[in-house]
Amino acid sequence: MFARLFRNSGEARLWSAEIRAMAALAWPMVLTNVAQTAMTVTDVMMMGWLGPTELAAGTLGANLYFSPFIFGMGLVLAVSPMIAFELGRKRHSVRDVRRSVRQGFWIAGSVSVPIWVLLWFAEDILVAMGQDPALSAEAGSYVRALQWGALPFYCFAVLRSFISALERPRWAMWIVVGAVVFNAVFNYGIMFGNFGFPRLGVVGAGVTTTVASTLMFLALAVVVSTDRKFRRYRLFGRFWRADWPRYREMLRLGLPIAGIMAFEVTLFNGAALLMGLIDAVSLAAHAIAIQFGSLAFMVPMGIGQAVTVRVGRAYGAGDRGGITRAGWTAFALGIGFMMCSATVMITLPDVLISAFIDASDPKAAPIAALAVTFLSLAALFQIVDGAQAVGAGMLRGLQDTTVPMIYAAIGYWLVGMPLGVTLAFGFGIGGAGIWMGLVAGLAVVAVLLISRWLRREKLIAARMPSPRSSVS
Repeated sequence: MFARLFRNSGEARLWSAEIRAMAALAWPMVLTNVAQTAMTVTDVMMMGWLGPTELAAGTLGANLYFSPFIFGMGLVLAVSPMIAFELGRKRHSVRDVRRSVRQGFWIAGSVSVPIWVLLWFAEDILVAMGQDPALSAEAGSYVRALQWGALPFYCFAVLRSFISALERPRWAMWIVVGAVVFNAVFNYGIMFGNFGFPRLGVVGAGVTTTVASTLMFLALAVVVSTDRKFRRYRLFGRFWRADWPRYREMLRLGLPIAGIMAFEVTLFNGAALLMGLIDAVSLAAHAIAIQFGSLAFMVPMGIGQAVTVRVGRAYGAGDRGGITRAGWTAFALGIGFMMCSATVMITLPDVLISAFIDASDPKAAPIAALAVTFLSLAALFQIVDGAQAVGAGMLRGLQDTTVPMIYAAIGYWLVGMPLGVTLAFGFGIGGAGIWMGLVAGLAVVAVLLISRWLRREKLIAARMPSPRSSVS
């Protein structure tokens, strides 16, 4: 295959150019994702400084908040492939790009309202779920401060998709890095009563996140309004005007993306709950192993966001060869990184685990031993998780989201979760069985997504009758 692809120096140059373009687009996106994760880590760490009760309350509130928030995030992510397609179809398009951005704001507002209403009753929801009333009350107060950050963060995500589709993602990266610093300093002040602020405890973390999200949006709004390349789009001119055809088109594309993300998030939430049913040691070991998996996932996630743009632009341009090069380049980069990550997990588990616990402590020894087992499974998990993340991004660039959502439902909830439960409880394997289920579910989704990518000609033939390149 590769001999055919590189049968002349012209094709080799095209592949080389794609690798450079993909890397240049992906690395700021990866660092942006890592920085956003660092904000969450900072919140959790400082909640732990407040005390175990505050940490428990904050964790309860954050888990309740995250599920509806990630669903709304999926809707907003439809902006990226739509803009990329429009720019590929017409390089200097302004009106259609502006339409997509504006309706992205509309969708952000539309989904935020029901999220606000739902989360306003966070305390009652947690009590109904059987949680401790005192913890539920504190968690509810935290969520009421946190929930208002959803809308500005969604609007920031819309603008981030816009500048990424124009292949200038670094502005978002620097803004998020600044937000990480602000989040840490402001948390330290308002959570603990430093710098003249009142001591708000866990609620302060929610206030800080809302303020940080608002500042992120405002900063990027200033950039797109003043930067020479961005301001010609006049994104905020008459943004209140309805554009129902584009709104419906974005919902058609975004709802399946939201479904995919919801299926995956609930799978991992369910896995954590099942670990808790086994014993505290399994839950603690799982928490350690999943941290490394989540951090490494930021890389293929960023590559998946980049390939959506690269494939989307080639798709809009009718460039079949460009679609092929963008997709396989991203896939190779994502899998290559995850294989390196898996190697580290297999060869240096003790070093990784020592960042969380002292394995020489007799009380921690059982956790460390089980975490080593989980990390060996997490190594396999890395590869298939990276494959499905990049594969979903490749198909998203082709605006193909509904069937991938069905694949996610099948892999995560018809294969992964039932298999994990059966192995953990039916066969008595325990936490390792749950991890085996996660690996199997992700592997099924990855195989299905890549199989669909291999059949991409059927997806693009109708809209691309006159390809620019025959490379496949």
